[in-house]
Amino acid sequence: MQPTHRQPASRHVAVIGAGAAGLVAARELRREGHKVVVFERGDQVGGTWVYTPNVESDPIGLDPNRTRVHSSMYQSLRTNLPREAMGFRDYPFVAIEEDEERDPRRYPGHREVLMYLKDFAIEFGVSEIVRFETEVVFVGLVEGGKWKVKSKSKRGEVVEDEIFDAVVVCNGHHTEPCVAQIPGINTWKGNQIHSHNYRTPEPFRDQVVILIGSATSALDISRDIAGVAKEVHIASRSVADETLEKQPGYNNMWLHSMIKSVQEDGSVVFRNGSVVLADVILHCTGYKFHFPFLETNGMVTVDDNRVGPLYKHVFPPDLAPSLSFVGLPWKVAPFPMFEFQSKWIAGILSNRIALPSREEMMEDVKAFYSLLEASGIPKRYTHNIADYQFGYDDWLAAECGCPAFEEWRKQMYFVAIENLFARPETYKDEWEDHHLVLQAHEDFRKYTLNGVENGYVTSNDVPPSSR
Repeated sequence: MQPTHRQPASRHVAVIGAGAAGLVAARELRREGHKVVVFERGDQVGGTWVYTPNVESDPIGLDPNRTRVHSSMYQSLRTNLPREAMGFRDYPFVAIEEDEERDPRRYPGHREVLMYLKDFAIEFGVSEIVRFETEVVFVGLVEGGKWKVKSKSKRGEVVEDEIFDAVVVCNGHHTEPCVAQIPGINTWKGNQIHSHNYRTPEPFRDQVVILIGSATSALDISRDIAGVAKEVHIASRSVADETLEKQPGYNNMWLHSMIKSVQEDGSVVFRNGSVVLADVILHCTGYKFHFPFLETNGMVTVDDNRVGPLYKHVFPPDLAPSLSFVGLPWKVAPFPMFEFQSKWIAGILSNRIALPSREEMMEDVKAFYSLLEASGIPKRYTHNIADYQFGYDDWLAAECGCPAFEEWRKQMYFVAIENLFARPETYKDEWEDHHLVLQAHEDFRKYTLNGVENGYVTSNDVPPSSR
């Protein structure tokens, strides 16, 4: 931890977004003695975990004037990590067996995660500081190193400009679609949709669907659609060009290499040489970081999905510590990482923790970017920290002076990933890490906030689904 001998400070802080990142950021900031306002354009907490059947007016998400929907949740989504590994450190995500409204499964559906986040917000008094249905339209630096935040209510009234000492950006990164660039697509006659606007398989009944992508959501959606579609063809850039494999367990699903081109007659040509006459191309191709409200005079940019320059994915050296970002790294166990980042930000703003100098931070960023370049890692993977996420989390913990990532949580994460590849069809309902579940629940005994009084099972009760 960087030593600091400065006087403790209490700041007036704006948090943008009341999803998982914004909620834990608000909690940590308040714990550190700051005055916090959370801006949320939706009507409830939860961010991307708030499912809605509504979709955007442009299904592929390219029209800048389209009606916008924040959430990317599809109806059948279940978590791809076990609940014990997902939860915040001192508010364990355990099953509430006696409540019929809740989902006790170890890999629960999206509604259960939303309920957990709502419980968290109530438990820590965060709900009362959220301004719902209030969209931030402008954040910019003003005199004295402070920030002007301009927001508007759902009714369209412009709220009076407010001044804050600091702004923490927690607006999520599953809203602005990134689509594949395909030769010939402008004259292709079929339909296109991005997974951001996928909700249920029914619209794909009896159709021939090309699905681009191979991440967990792409695999989920391909199985979802295969139950009703005539054919599903998965195009993946992570397989060899000659790949053409029928997917085990399905009579109507094939894995291909990437699309080479599309033709006016509706046909899709793959790099493996095969040609498919398709009705729909479904882009499960990820998202772009998007901060349309943020004006930094070029001090923070998004270049090929690299938000930078940022020290440790959080602070822009030129604007630290008054501007920070929570939740940019991906391929991680997200909620605990949000918590570590938030503790670090809160401690720095109160002067309990010190940042290096601007020059030192900038040197660190340059060295990091040079390492990525030397390793052949494209800019768009700057925030993919899958290979070192626990080292990153443990570094943040050391800076904050709090315990490192629990060993059982690390092991559980890796076992879950291995299980996903070993049992892609059944990993959410079949597992063998019972010893880690027991360790997790033993660890949860330290925290009483989630006890029986809140309707949660006591920490020494292992959910039946985990026994």
